[in-house]
Amino acid sequence: MRLVLLGAPGSGKGTQAQRLVQKHGIPQVSTGDLLRDAVARQTPLGVKAKAAMDAGQLVADEIVLAMIRERLARPDAAKGFILDGFPRNVAQADALSMLLAEMMRPLDAVVLMNVDTGVLFRRLTGRRTCRRCARVFNVYTNPPGEVADCEGGLPHELFQRPDDNEQTISQRLEVYEAQTRPLIEYYRKLRLLKVVDAGGELDAVLARLEAVLPRPAGAPVKAAAARRRVPARRRGKVRKMAERTMKQATRKVARLEKQAKKAARKGATKAGKEVKVAAGKAGKGVKVAAARAGKAVKRTVKPTLADRARSAVGRAVSRVKAVVRPTAATRARRAVRKAVRKLKR
Repeated sequence: MRLVLLGAPGSGKGTQAQRLVQKHGIPQVSTGDLLRDAVARQTPLGVKAKAAMDAGQLVADEIVLAMIRERLARPDAAKGFILDGFPRNVAQADALSMLLAEMMRPLDAVVLMNVDTGVLFRRLTGRRTCRRCARVFNVYTNPPGEVADCEGGLPHELFQRPDDNEQTISQRLEVYEAQTRPLIEYYRKLRLLKVVDAGGELDAVLARLEAVLPRPAGAPVKAAAARRRVPARRRGKVRKMAERTMKQATRKVARLEKQAKKAARKGATKAGKEVKVAAGKAGKGVKVAAARAGKAVKRTVKPTLADRARSAVGRAVSRVKAVVRPTAATRARRAVRKAVRKLKR
């Protein structure tokens, strides 16, 4: 599970990242922690980063990406990782995509911890830290209890961090809107973005976060999901309904076949009658014409009238072929041949 967590300051992405670390056993990779660790250990990358920070400059993306590559190559990141604090803009997102493609470890999802601005102000302006035990409280959502549980049984000595005032928070949110917000559209186009409502109790937020995370490869599918969460009683009803529909369809097909056969037989009988009528009319016409025209004319006219009779009979035969089976058509042809022979006589 390879994730990037996005969210404004105070959205709770750091808190939820720690919970995911404990539950799934994958490391949280924070670029701030990487920089501080590299500077403290005076690694080659740490020396370059310290030089930039001492000069009042931002640490170059190449240095940060090199630290991320080095961190992800460790054994504890083999099952996945959670990137927190990087990328912060579209250029860094492009560079990160290229790096992960080279390592053949692309992202599975990018989760946006979405919180209302009013809630962010309450979380940040209400944050207090104890000078004695360093515990963090919130005067709105998580105030210290009435029982003094600080070191030595003393009450907590709370103070507000300098960067938790309203003016500083407003500036931090403006920077977030200007630089980080475009990442939302960037990852939405890549179909990696998942949006989680990060307001409410920590456990509720974690449950919503877990619901959008991709399932690890090889994870067992729950039986309810495998059955598409359909109750057994309802599955039985669906099966019976399908069997009943199948029987009805079979009976309907048999009924239609029977009707078709009956129509074919009826059509053959009707066609045969039409053939006989046509042949009779043709024969009468030939005899009358031959008697009136005389023997000489009879030799000339007879073939023409016979041709007309054959055409009439041919049309009748075509109609027979169109509506009856081959056996019925054969009987019709025989009837036609008889009629033609009578005409020739």
